[in-house]
Amino acid sequence: MAMDASAGSGSGVSTADTRSGNPVPADAWEQPEMREALAAREVSAVYRLLRKHGVSQRQIAAMTGQSQSEVSEILKGRQVMAYDVLTRIADGLGVPRGYMGLAYDETTAIRVVGASDGRQAEEDESVKRRRFLAHAAQVTMGAAVFGPESGTWSEAPARTPAPGRIGTTDVRQVEAATRALRALDYQYGGGFCRDAVVAQLSWGQQMLDSSAAEQVKQRLFTAIADLHSLAGWTSFDTGLMDSARGHFAQALDLAKQGGDHHLVANVLYRMGRVYLHQDAANDALKLFQLGQIAAQESGSELAVAVLCANEAWAYAMMGNEEQSVKLLGRCKDEFARADLATAESWVKFFNETDVYAMTGTVHTVLAMKNPEHTKYAIPALSRAVDTYTDDMARSKAFMLSALATNHLLEGDIDHGVKIGGKAIECAESIKSARVKDRMRPLLAEAERRRNNPDARDLADRLKIFYAA
Repeated sequence: MAMDASAGSGSGVSTADTRSGNPVPADAWEQPEMREALAAREVSAVYRLLRKHGVSQRQIAAMTGQSQSEVSEILKGRQVMAYDVLTRIADGLGVPRGYMGLAYDETTAIRVVGASDGRQAEEDESVKRRRFLAHAAQVTMGAAVFGPESGTWSEAPARTPAPGRIGTTDVRQVEAATRALRALDYQYGGGFCRDAVVAQLSWGQQMLDSSAAEQVKQRLFTAIADLHSLAGWTSFDTGLMDSARGHFAQALDLAKQGGDHHLVANVLYRMGRVYLHQDAANDALKLFQLGQIAAQESGSELAVAVLCANEAWAYAMMGNEEQSVKLLGRCKDEFARADLATAESWVKFFNETDVYAMTGTVHTVLAMKNPEHTKYAIPALSRAVDTYTDDMARSKAFMLSALATNHLLEGDIDHGVKIGGKAIECAESIKSARVKDRMRPLLAEAERRRNNPDARDLADRLKIFYAA
């Protein structure tokens, strides 16, 4: 085992910033491999790179306020996710905060993400939906299809230092951080990573004022639009609807400036899902239809399939069984024709498992009025549940809950209760307000069968879950 030399000695630190007593080489943070690790907040990779520069574990521990055993565990691969720990590490090591997407303070966080929640709190929700629809139509079609669009969507973020001129490496940093944060959202829920998304956005937003080559600027528009979309999605997942709406509106504007029809379709799909969640199926359908226009302009069959599936969901909520089934059929046809290998990154999530999941979801909604649809919902949901991996825990919780609901509707209480228990266990590890909302039909069906002791036990377990 190599000796863990103490401060200052060792051949690898000859280029260190000796003026400040910092053993980290002055150019360490600018090297591409280090920038990638910082952008993804892979602290273990950062520490390993520092070790290559001759910085000892003891020195890292002293600078970051950690014990040597903590540093050792991180070097072995332990992840660091807590925002306060990340900021302490960045400040201790002398990392420019923006390189880790941490360049913000509480005021900035409020302005970037949360301002609209207070400002628009008293505005009627239906009015807000109409405003967003008008804005979406203006962006997508260049016309006031749903009435005039007016008003701003969020206050300008507080100024934080950003490079005067940016290049491809800076944009890649934003893209890498967005990918890493989106993976956390999928696995653990928006509540787990929303603060980190806000922090990254506060830094990235400032780059829009930096000078850059035209090609870099276009790519930056798309990168920041995608980050706004993720901020909107994580806000939605934690129940902050006004913040979600504000971010999705800004994402639309930036995606349009970047000429990215794929991303426009993505944002419209996600905002439509917000409205489905609010039981505003008619408004959701309009957004999905606008998204369909953008998806067709992008030439992506996979994007078209996603929009068709969600239109089917909206029609199911509106009680239109014929249109729901018709659009599910088109979804499957478009998916069969899609080239998954060349699909845009945002739509690659939609694989065969998701086709089954959406089929099951739509038939579950229809089954609430016509239990005959359980015979279509149960096989599709079972197939989806069986193929979800651990990094899709939220989606798995959704499908388990829907599957349990269908078994209760079908009268198979024993099986419904068993699967409902699995849904609760899966949901307990996720920080997502949506999971609780999506499980309410299961609670309602269990309550209707309280005369059955197993159903009553499931209802009571769900109530405890909600209380927690």
